[in-house]
Amino acid sequence: MYRSICKWFFAVSLWIAGGANLCGAQSPQDQSPKEIINNNGMKLVLIPKGTFMMGSPESEEGHEEDEVQHEVTISKDYYLGVYEVTQAQYEKVMGENPSYYQGAKVDNQNAELPVDSVSWDEAVEFCKKLSELPEEKKAGRVYRLPTEAEWEYACRATSEMVYSFDDERGLLPEYGWFDRNGSDRTHTVGLLEPNRWGLYDMHGNVWEWCSDWYGEYPAGSVIDPSGPKESGGRVNRGGSWNNTAESCRSANRFRDGPSDRYSLLGFRVAMSPSTVPEVVGNVPQVVDEPKR
Repeated sequence: MYRSICKWFFAVSLWIAGGANLCGAQSPQDQSPKEIINNNGMKLVLIPKGTFMMGSPESEEGHEEDEVQHEVTISKDYYLGVYEVTQAQYEKVMGENPSYYQGAKVDNQNAELPVDSVSWDEAVEFCKKLSELPEEKKAGRVYRLPTEAEWEYACRATSEMVYSFDDERGLLPEYGWFDRNGSDRTHTVGLLEPNRWGLYDMHGNVWEWCSDWYGEYPAGSVIDPSGPKESGGRVNRGGSWNNTAESCRSANRFRDGPSDRYSLLGFRVAMSPSTVPEVVGNVPQVVDEPKR
């Protein structure tokens, strides 16, 4: 009798689970992992889709004319690097380290410093070569630069304030390296506090390339914007060790030519979930003139 009841209960449980799947609910096996560490030692975190106000209000201290506020919807989840790409990670993929801040300039502590002096073209080439590595191809991972909208959305991490943490610039030294605490150099990634979504150095350290050409924001609401088809420069975000607090605001924008290289410029990578293979539990499983 006891066994019969157990079998009946088990059957009902399977029927309920099957019904839930038929209704479109995702099982744990269908969900993307919250974090991924790839074969190059790079950690990426899943950023949930959503809608936010991009740009800044005119009342915000440091507000620029090109930061017109408008509603943006990010329609799909995506992954973003928890840290800026480091010199060691860049050299492993590209076979060289172009960074100005290495060697004696930083007491030979190169490896975990963000790569700097990287052009937009080189950052894109890094993403391409990283995607072509056998282990990454086997895992189905395709890397890219984040769009400008994805970058600001991830930086804010639901915050509508000046910074990801607050309006108070006095707290910025806890979250970012800028002219007040930067000591005229880059700093090891991840030493300061992360934002709500676990991303480090979104304010300061090095400017980060985005995929977009720079352009004026649209007047109305938009979905998944990717910038104009072409313009005089590519967008970079976040400010650097050499910039004021205003330049490190979540909404602040800047641009440089795709081939420009400065000791203030670096990047972090993005990846779309559609390129991530099937998952069991939480472990990926293989299925087939500057104002600076």
